[in-house]
Amino acid sequence: MKFDVLIVGAGLAGAALAAALRGSTLKIGIVEARPPSRPAGWDPRIYAISPTNADFLSAIGIWQHLDPTRMAPVYDMEIHGDAGGRLDFSAYDSGLRELAWILESSLMQQELWETVKRQHNVTLICPASPAALSIDDAAARLTLTDGRRIEARLVVAADGRDSWVRQAAGIGARNTPYDEKGVVANFRCEKAHRNTAFQWFRPDGVLAYLPLPEQHMSMVWSAPDAIADELVALSPEALCAKVAAAGGHRLGALELVTPAAAFPLRLMRVDTAVQARLALIGDAAHAIHPLSGHGINLGYQDARVLAEQLAALPAWRDPGELPVLRAYARARAEETALLQYTTHGLNRLFKPADPLLSGLRNLGLNLTNKLPVLRNALVRYAIAGRF
Repeated sequence: MKFDVLIVGAGLAGAALAAALRGSTLKIGIVEARPPSRPAGWDPRIYAISPTNADFLSAIGIWQHLDPTRMAPVYDMEIHGDAGGRLDFSAYDSGLRELAWILESSLMQQELWETVKRQHNVTLICPASPAALSIDDAAARLTLTDGRRIEARLVVAADGRDSWVRQAAGIGARNTPYDEKGVVANFRCEKAHRNTAFQWFRPDGVLAYLPLPEQHMSMVWSAPDAIADELVALSPEALCAKVAAAGGHRLGALELVTPAAAFPLRLMRVDTAVQARLALIGDAAHAIHPLSGHGINLGYQDARVLAEQLAALPAWRDPGELPVLRAYARARAEETALLQYTTHGLNRLFKPADPLLSGLRNLGLNLTNKLPVLRNALVRYAIAGRF
């Protein structure tokens, strides 16, 4: 099998890249271990999608087909420090329809999968797993575990934080563990959230409430490993009481809808996002702390920018040429570095128990809250990637 572009991994970023190339003349292959599936109830994997990425998903034919009863807009956000600091964001004050959309990972994944299945220039190779990769001046060659061989002018690694392709290509990744886990669960709330997201910087981690439809909310609690393990081990009743108390009972009593699960958190930076005939996108290219909620937003923007670069190439141009791929890497470097270092810095700033640091960081929140121009500029950058 021969392709112009071979995408390894049909997760959100990989499938979005394929969908974004539907109008191109490129022949695309996608290697994926298994097709996606929808859970019976609410998906514990919840994402905050920025308006910029909602527009991107709409442009590639995905957003308009998502079930609106499974999505909730965020109109306001409250951020609370650990010693009286507070920062408020408002879509209305910033001249926006919404700050973000909260929805399930599997909702987007299923629609992306069905879209690329119907795409005329895409071949889905599933189930399949890679076994060997070789790259030379002429092409990249991937051997699957079942012995099939695939040749492509460009291979795109979209296979997650522990990317097999990245490792097979010899691209190094520097991991900084946070010694924390992200604990996620969904709850039914006694009080209406009014499409407001809440975040608390606490001595035991960063707690977030994200609004979901039908008076539900998704919790993300980034906590030290020992505390995270304790949270996951609690009974449903004890977990509900703990989460409600940690959030100051802002949404009243809570009822558990999906069991708590935890995943380790780390900062990951790669030595390079590209090399000849290879590009990294999504979690294969970067990993950040979830306190900003921007992980998949970075991945979607990787897909958008790379698709634009490839679709604009003249027919005679090789999509695997290093100058082409370096243009993609340069275009994505600023936003990725800024969010990585900002979230890393905030995590470090709010972690120490030093009273002096506590006073300074909470003063910073309060000062920013009193400067509407600065506050709204931060909102615009978080949403559109520019001030």
